[in-house]
Amino acid sequence: MADVLTLMEVGGPVAATVGGAAYLRAKHPAAYWSTVGLPVSTIRLLGTYGSVMDSCGLTVPPSRLRAWATRALTHREVRLVPPRRGLIRPTETGLRVRLRLAPGQEPADLAASAERLRHAWGVHAVYVEEVKPGVVELRLVGFDVLRKVRMPRKAAGGFLKVPVALREDATPFVRDYRTIPHQLTLGATLSGKSMFLRHLITGLARQPVALVGIDCKRGVELAPFAPRLSALATDPVQAAELLPALIGLMEDRYDLIKARQGIASDTPDEELTSDIWGLPESERPVPVVLFVDEVAELFLVATRKDEERRDEMVTQLIRLAQLGRAAGIYLEVCGQRFGAELGKGATMLRAQLTGRVCHRVNDEGSAKMALGDIEPEAVGAACAIAPDMPGLAVAGDTSGGWSRIRTPYLSLGDATAVCRDTAHLVPDQPALEPFRPDAPAVPSVPTPSLTKPVRVSD
Repeated sequence: MADVLTLMEVGGPVAATVGGAAYLRAKHPAAYWSTVGLPVSTIRLLGTYGSVMDSCGLTVPPSRLRAWATRALTHREVRLVPPRRGLIRPTETGLRVRLRLAPGQEPADLAASAERLRHAWGVHAVYVEEVKPGVVELRLVGFDVLRKVRMPRKAAGGFLKVPVALREDATPFVRDYRTIPHQLTLGATLSGKSMFLRHLITGLARQPVALVGIDCKRGVELAPFAPRLSALATDPVQAAELLPALIGLMEDRYDLIKARQGIASDTPDEELTSDIWGLPESERPVPVVLFVDEVAELFLVATRKDEERRDEMVTQLIRLAQLGRAAGIYLEVCGQRFGAELGKGATMLRAQLTGRVCHRVNDEGSAKMALGDIEPEAVGAACAIAPDMPGLAVAGDTSGGWSRIRTPYLSLGDATAVCRDTAHLVPDQPALEPFRPDAPAVPSVPTPSLTKPVRVSD
């Protein structure tokens, strides 16, 4: 009996601790990392750093001075030395440590061994980033941050910058319109494309920006944000009227820039400009962001008349993509399907869209259209997105860089409330006023009566 009691006294707390750790790891990975994973991984890294680097082939012979000192002072065998390690900095999702590369090494050597380092130190992923020549930073991610997305508290936002998703290396994915003016976003039904769009609109709604929408699904995606929109077209006919107005707005802004360029020859160089951002703040027009949802609807035709209208609209979209950046007009083109078979101008339009975000799609052709000119491996990653991971996408740009991202959940009610609260920020744009949508009325909530009803007797 005494043995049983002793076993219960010792084994009970141990079993409770192990069970609690297993529960945290499965249900609350962030809490598990902070309490268990962080100290364990730190001890592993400190205790096995040299041997792991040696096993990965990341050690080099020491300098002649160091080798002579080792032989003369310690009489020990001279060993290969790993990259010099800096301080270990814990984060909410992992660890960060800077390494000074040994002579003859390059960041690609560490990147090639990232999978080995991940297994050796028991973390979810290892990423390598060059800080400066000769110095790299290892980012160790302790758990799958895309399984349950939590955006960092301090996401780098700003004017025309919207933190819209989380990367797989636990850094925020920021949509920067000044750096990447136009973007193509693809995704099948229930893939999370609409959630991505909501975050973009709510992020821009708080800024002094004109938002314009073309939603050929009768406005079901963009109509809830009508209080914050400067213009909205809900079918191809309305879009054919709205796009020429945007072209006219762009041409007016180019006239403003040319007028600024035609100044006296003694004007300082810093006052010359080739876009609206070089204009004085008092003269600078507000930027315009055009959201095109279901872009394929603009390409589909049924009659000869529709074909002529389609060709005109596609030409106008291409003009906006080619010339709009300098005029402060940016494009966010979204759709479920995008391919060369849509018709004339599809490939040319895609070539002007620098940013690419591909959610789960129903065919490999759409993934290739979005990411094929970036990296073939990115196409495979997009095709491997599971249906039970809405919001997961592959993001990249035409420079060749890409990564997996996931958008956090944002309800339609919350997004609509943001647009309603920021309706006073809609800028005055006379050219777009005829296309200004009617804001839906807010349903009134009946107020309860403060008097107790009295029963009327006969």
